[in-house]
Amino acid sequence: MTIKTMQTKDVKELLEQVAGFDQDGGNERMKKIVHRVMHDIFQIVEDFDVAPEEFWSAVYYVGELGANGEAALLAPGLGMDRYLDIRQDAEDEQAGLTGGTPRTIEGPLYVAGAPISDGFARMDDGKDAGAEVILIKGQVTNESGEPLANAVVDIWHADTKGAYSYFDQSQSEYNLRRRIKTDAEGRYAAQSVMPSGYGCPPEGSTQQLLNQLGRHGQRPAHIHYFVSRPGHKHLTTQINIAGDEYTYSDFAFATREELVVEAKRVERSAEGEKHGVTGPITEVEFNVTLIATDKPELQERHARPRALETDVA
Repeated sequence: MTIKTMQTKDVKELLEQVAGFDQDGGNERMKKIVHRVMHDIFQIVEDFDVAPEEFWSAVYYVGELGANGEAALLAPGLGMDRYLDIRQDAEDEQAGLTGGTPRTIEGPLYVAGAPISDGFARMDDGKDAGAEVILIKGQVTNESGEPLANAVVDIWHADTKGAYSYFDQSQSEYNLRRRIKTDAEGRYAAQSVMPSGYGCPPEGSTQQLLNQLGRHGQRPAHIHYFVSRPGHKHLTTQINIAGDEYTYSDFAFATREELVVEAKRVERSAEGEKHGVTGPITEVEFNVTLIATDKPELQERHARPRALETDVA
């Protein structure tokens, strides 16, 4: 179809009315954003000759996405979270705050208020008897390599079935979620179990769209981190376990080469034995470098809805 209407007086006036440009009050920034979004949607309808049936199918898809709670799952799957990281990396470069451990996406499954301990924590509840036991360890330093004591390392990951506590009601409270304060040498350690990767719900809205794009919806085994310390830029990151089938094809685009970590089987763990963890174990070592900043807004994680965040100190 060759019908073109976007430059007509009727469409231009409609867009201005939709965005409230003809009305006093409201939020000017929101008006401009809505105008741009609706303009681009109208333009897509015109450029691709979107039929009414296709349009309404998309409208109901958005409704289903909200109803089944998958909007925060689809966002990283469409590269939105990764794009925000790219913008923040560029902003850091412009501000002279480059270096340190790379950021990567947070994901939608953080739960605030995990138990906090000094130096070491056991993350699992011991109920998964067949799980591979791991020791997550590392050191937090500044740009000069000096250890940072009392940094808070907030770690969370999935269980051996790819499920997260709180969202999976069969798991105990805060299972595989802990906050650890680094010791005088900036070190932290945690006993846990090897997480599994996971996939989008096969019949869910996210996978439905990914199927249309010829893409899988799988994530590799990974471990999430928040790392913070006063006077330093807050770090949101995660590590992917080397050797997973999906390490380099993560549907959420979270893989960065510097964040791929080997899981090494050892007969004895010197770090583990300091905390009473004996016998053969798999070590996962992740060292973190934080960047100094005097800007308070950079020392805190950005605001977004998170489970229990408003309920805990």
